[in-house]
Amino acid sequence: MPVPISSVTEGLKAGSRAVLWGVIAIAVALGAAAALLFLSLPDANAFNARVEQIFVQNDALTNPTQLRLLEVLAQSGTSFAEVLSSYRLIIFILLVFAAVLMVAALGLLLTIIGLNRRMSAIQRSGIEVQSLRILRAENAVMLNDMAFTLTPAAIETLAVLAEARMDDDFVTGAQIEAMISGKPEADCDEAAGATRIKRLRDALGNALVSELLVRNISRKGYTLAVARERLRVD
Repeated sequence: MPVPISSVTEGLKAGSRAVLWGVIAIAVALGAAAALLFLSLPDANAFNARVEQIFVQNDALTNPTQLRLLEVLAQSGTSFAEVLSSYRLIIFILLVFAAVLMVAALGLLLTIIGLNRRMSAIQRSGIEVQSLRILRAENAVMLNDMAFTLTPAAIETLAVLAEARMDDDFVTGAQIEAMISGKPEADCDEAAGATRIKRLRDALGNALVSELLVRNISRKGYTLAVARERLRVD
């Protein structure tokens, strides 16, 4: 059964909306963080303003040593302003880099999720049983072009399911156990047949194949999800 185009389109639209809102959320979060960070940084000219205030308040200083000290303070203030400006630029670059990485990570994550869903849908809809041939003598089963070697017990269970499917019927666990063991159905336990089904699925190995091939219909029993004309028991 092919995947509906409308569902794929809706999935793509939903993914695009999620990416858009994710990018907006990241931009808002990083913008708020940048604003708080830049507001918390001191003013680049704060040190110079303080040195200027010292000059104004101590205009009576005439000692060469004192004047030299004030000059050093003024030069330190200029250096501090330059360093702080470079820090602001570095912080801005890091924030931009972080934004790019977060957007890329979000896009990659959504892409992986979308691909996983698409692959799951393709797997479930794309596996179609064209033919199922049971070779009792070789303890093998041919599913399309895939060959599985099973145990004799698993082959018998699969053969019972195939015969029931060719009769367009369902079999319960007790009926399966009765047909294989030769006991009356009244003396067989439902759990014994369910155990045989479980062992058959385990023998098939691929969980997807076994779940699609062997179906358990509630209140009816077990059956094979294969068209009757595609079944053959040798």
